[in-house]
Order: sequence, then C-alpha cells, then structure tokens
Amino acid sequence: MSSILVVTDAWHPQINGVVRSLERTAEELSALGVRVEFLTPQSFRTLPCPTYPEIRLSLTHRGTIRRMIDEFGCEHLHIATEGPLGLLAASIAKKRGQPFTTSYHTRFPEYVSARMPVPLSWSYAWMRRFHNAGDGCMVATKSLENDLRDRGFSNLMRWSRGVDENLFKPYDGSVLPADLPGPVFMYVGRVAIEKNIKAFLDLKLSGSKVVVGGGPQLEALRREYSDTLFVGSKTGEDLARHYSDADVFVFPSLTDTFGNVMLEALACGVPVAAYPVMGPLDVIGGTGAGVLSDNLAEAAEAALDIPRDHCRSIALNYTWAASSRQFLENCNAAINRSTTANAAE
Repeated sequence: MSSILVVTDAWHPQINGVVRSLERTAEELSALGVRVEFLTPQSFRTLPCPTYPEIRLSLTHRGTIRRMIDEFGCEHLHIATEGPLGLLAASIAKKRGQPFTTSYHTRFPEYVSARMPVPLSWSYAWMRRFHNAGDGCMVATKSLENDLRDRGFSNLMRWSRGVDENLFKPYDGSVLPADLPGPVFMYVGRVAIEKNIKAFLDLKLSGSKVVVGGGPQLEALRREYSDTLFVGSKTGEDLARHYSDADVFVFPSLTDTFGNVMLEALACGVPVAAYPVMGPLDVIGGTGAGVLSDNLAEAAEAALDIPRDHCRSIALNYTWAASSRQFLENCNAAINRSTTANAAE
C-alpha cells in the first residue's frame, strides 16, 4: 500500500493522545514510503462542542467530503474518530462499497455519561453500529479488545502505541520551583471530568502534587486545590523535563483505553501509580514499573521505591516503528478482507 487517508475530528490545537498517535504514525509510515494525508477540522468552519469547547465540530456536508476524498486519491481510508467528519466519511465509504478501517481511541459512552444522563447501552449501541460497518476496528490493548467483543463489536484488530525514547528520557536539572517540597506526585493530561483528576487531588500524600495540562476543568480545580501546582499545557522537551522532575506519575483515569502518558512517564524513568483498570492493567500490570491498587494513595506512596532505570527499560519495549507497521498491516488486512467478501458475493 502506498497511500492512506486518515479522517479525524481530533486535531490541532488539541493536545492529546489521539493527535500525537496519528502524527507519529504518519511520520513512521512516511519513512516506509507510504503517503499519509489527513482530513481534519482545519479545512472547515467549526463550532465548539457543547460542554467541551476545546473540541471543534466541523461544519460541512457530504458533497464536500466526497470531493475531498476523491482529490486525495488514497488507496485506503482510515477513520480515526466518531465525530462529524468521521460519520460523513463512513457514510460515503459504505455507499460506495469502499473498504475502510476505524480506530477506537476514546471510551465515548463513558465520556457522554460523565456529562449527560445518557444510558451507556444507548451510546454503545450507536458506537457498535459505527465501528462494525467498517472492515476493521483498531484497538490498543487486549483488555479493550475483550471488552468491545463482549459488547458485540466485530473485526477487532490490535494497534498498540509507542513512545519517543529520544525525547522522553531522564533529564538533569529541574523546571519545577526549587522550593517545591518532595516527593513530587504528578498528573499529565487533559484537565477534564472524564480523567477523574479529583481522585488524585483529594489524596493525602507526602510532598507535592503537580498537574500538567489544560482543559475545561483547569480554572475550577486551580481555585479549589490551592495546594496543588498547576503549570498548564506543555509540549516537546519542556513536557519531557516536567515528567523527569516527578517522583511518581499518578494516573487516576478509569476510562482511558490506553494512556500514552504512562509510557512517556516511564520513558523518563518515572514509576506509575494507577487503578487496576483497562489501560494501566495492560501497560503496567506485571511489569514492576508501577503499582496498581484501588487505594490510589497507597499505590502512589509504594511506587516511590521502584527503580527509575527499570521504568525506562519497560517503556523501551514500545516503539512507534512497531506500532506503525502494525497499523499498516491492519489496513492491508482490511482491504484483503473486503476483496474476499466481495468476491464471495
């Protein structure tokens, strides 16, 4: 395969795991000689998503998306998100009989349930119809694969993640205030209700708590938790240096499908404390690079004893090169599956 069009409603200026994963995958595929194009909200007028204004919803219609898909002229269509662009692209592909893959990045039903009184069963029924319409749905972990299969999702494919070990590594020196009491317990990610950050901020821990990231809850939490250092969004080496300053990375989410931030922390030599749920169980479980417990405070304090070099060694098992080859293999498998199915009709 020489060209792939990725349709995604998640894109800059958003800073999240979906955007970073898509960008790194494109870089690696380009190195393999595969042309990767993106169809994103940057091409359209947008409006803010209710309750989450940082997410922009594209204002367009089927004819425009159909024309753009044709102009890109790519061999394969991958739909990364279930937003307006993803829905239109999937509808066009289904009508044409064009094979396409999807990826399940976010536990959208839980996301909706945290904001509105919508039953999970309704949201999962809708998500199931969307993803089962394609020729393959890519998921990051075995736990997520099992969960979705039990909910009736089909054609599931594994697509793990990677970490940039040259950027995310231990650094000398500190970017945090010199008078910040240690040990430092840090959260990095979106500051939003579905991330369950209050579970971290309410913990009784020694030392200090630091939150790195922006989002709709930032100002409210900053006012409520004056004893926590909120430093806002960070990128690149600045982000990596913040990770490196932490003694423990605390990941309180109960709904993430993977958690790229855990890999980034580990690569910087920082052990992880998290709940024993999907994501942490797959990344941390059995590695000795973190502590998983329903008592997050005990997990955070216990993680202080984990050697930092061991944490980095675990992260180095995840590479973007391997992740991107897996993505490409999934795209080829989906095309072959579609071709075989059409030949049998």
